[in-house]
Amino acid sequence: MDLGLAGKKALVCAASKGLGRSCAMALAQEGVDLVIVARTPGPLEETADQIAKETGVSVQTVAVDITTPEGRKTALALCPTPDILVNNAGGPPPGNFRDWERDDWIAAVDQNMLTPIELIKATVDGMIERRFGRIVNITSSAVKAPIDVLGLSNGARTGLTGFVAGVARTTVQHNVTINNLLPGPFDTDRLKSIVKMRAGAQGMSEEEAAAQLKASNPAGRFGDPDEFGAACAFLCSAKSGFITGQNFLIDGGAYPGTF
Repeated sequence: MDLGLAGKKALVCAASKGLGRSCAMALAQEGVDLVIVARTPGPLEETADQIAKETGVSVQTVAVDITTPEGRKTALALCPTPDILVNNAGGPPPGNFRDWERDDWIAAVDQNMLTPIELIKATVDGMIERRFGRIVNITSSAVKAPIDVLGLSNGARTGLTGFVAGVARTTVQHNVTINNLLPGPFDTDRLKSIVKMRAGAQGMSEEEAAAQLKASNPAGRFGDPDEFGAACAFLCSAKSGFITGQNFLIDGGAYPGTF
């Protein structure tokens, strides 16, 4: 399927590895020129080189912390008029809510709610003027089925979801859509940290904890990040203009509800 994206430009956050990287690669395979953002220059440049080599698109890098005003300013200076925005940031640390202070909550909200909102605010009107825009926020399956040890993430990402539910209905008439992708257990560094924590809490090896988690999923495995990237590319495509304000759960069937 031709997704109609050749020649478009995307700003992809937290794109040096994991799900952000897979989204960037999938868009590049459709002919999208990229500006990719991450905090650490080394892995970011390696990712950019690989994507450019494999796809032939233009890939520019911005090594900043996108959750800071300065980082967003720098990224937007290089990519002020993206056709596609993929919002992504590492999740807050797991733990027990009794141990979190106000600063922990503020950091989580800044990272996983306010940063995406600020980037939407900075780019959506240009998309409206050009009559094309696709915004995808990478959130978490915990928005649908909260995970007790990820309370900081549950709260901040659910706040973003509520915001998107309103604004997405005001932009779609201009061919600008805003949707959320909710990953379940994908094989990323984030999942490895959760496996390690579970292993320590339950007195088992990390291999045993990983096997237990896989067995608990109806698919019997962890997700491949490339599967996630492909879903992102479709939501960013010219074919998806009638889809907005939606939360796409990609979790191997782990969520047990009908809706």
